[in-house]
Amino acid sequence: MSSSRKRSFLDIVDMCDNVHIRRDGTGLYDVSYGSEVLVPLYLSESTDTAVIGLLRPIIVEQLKLENMRSVQEGLQELWSLRLEPSDFVPLKNGTVGPSVSFKAWLDTPAKRTAAMQELCERWRDTGLFSDVCGPTKWRSEMYPIYADPFGLHDHPLIAGHDAGLNYAFEMERSACALFGLVTYGVHMSIYDEIAQEDGQRSLRVWVPTRAFTKPTFPGHLDNTVAGGIPSGMSMFESLVKECMEEASIEPDVVRKHTRAVGSISYFFRTTKGWLQPEIEYVYDIVIPPAVDPAPFTPRPLDGEVESFEFMSHDKLLRELRAGLFKPNCGLVILDLFIRLGCITPDNEPDFMKIINRLHGSFDYDKW
Repeated sequence: MSSSRKRSFLDIVDMCDNVHIRRDGTGLYDVSYGSEVLVPLYLSESTDTAVIGLLRPIIVEQLKLENMRSVQEGLQELWSLRLEPSDFVPLKNGTVGPSVSFKAWLDTPAKRTAAMQELCERWRDTGLFSDVCGPTKWRSEMYPIYADPFGLHDHPLIAGHDAGLNYAFEMERSACALFGLVTYGVHMSIYDEIAQEDGQRSLRVWVPTRAFTKPTFPGHLDNTVAGGIPSGMSMFESLVKECMEEASIEPDVVRKHTRAVGSISYFFRTTKGWLQPEIEYVYDIVIPPAVDPAPFTPRPLDGEVESFEFMSHDKLLRELRAGLFKPNCGLVILDLFIRLGCITPDNEPDFMKIINRLHGSFDYDKW
């Protein structure tokens, strides 16, 4: 894996935040992908409810077939499809256009979860969309889907009930991109800063190389620890779990030394065209000076990492500009450089563009 091109920092952002939405009187489009038509997915048949995802034409056509299959088998249809102008109703953002939603009978998180589980497992077993949720891509991890993607991360296991929650349902991680659903993760950097005689600081960050067997971005560089947030688990507890599983960092070290430093958000479209709006919660561990570094030294454990390197600032910049990081991990490195004052308005002409793009909202107001 190599590249001779030296990318700008804004190029690094463009590699990951690469979906650009336009809405007009006829519908919603991704202008960065041949103006492909996208159809909003509502949680229920009332368009006063939340938009939770965006559907590509190929998925809309498949949902038509799913409804036909349900009728043929004497089952209730899953999908309310308003795709012709005569079916259009005013949408939540004041426009009109095509839309899709769950049918009204799917009125609880448990019902939606069961329906999506049957659907996704059947698609897996029949080889439909095998590049996304086929047997080799299946993660066996359930992700939470929220009515308000920017709202509270609640869950029936925590609340003790499933009524009145932001939690809407959960589904297989790999299939979320088929429905353009917002997903969530945690990313952490473990680093140190050494003061030099000239008054400057020397930054070193622990950087893993992803296993060559990973289903996504094998062999790319990553953040020290990163992973998705499983359904029913808090952000920080997800981080504690990932630290042990991926990097052999003990929970007591994580709990004592980790600080939450913000989040990044971006709208990523894969090379195959699948939609992945994502929010990543960002954490740091700064290795304390004059202590035994062993507890902070990551080591591969679960087979998802080939090796770790304590990478210098200069090498981080070279690898980042060469495009060797997994795209969203490159954004986390940019965020770290900004927070540490390495990238500033004085030395980066695209500073404000980068800042705004690292904290995007997926053009959600247009959905």
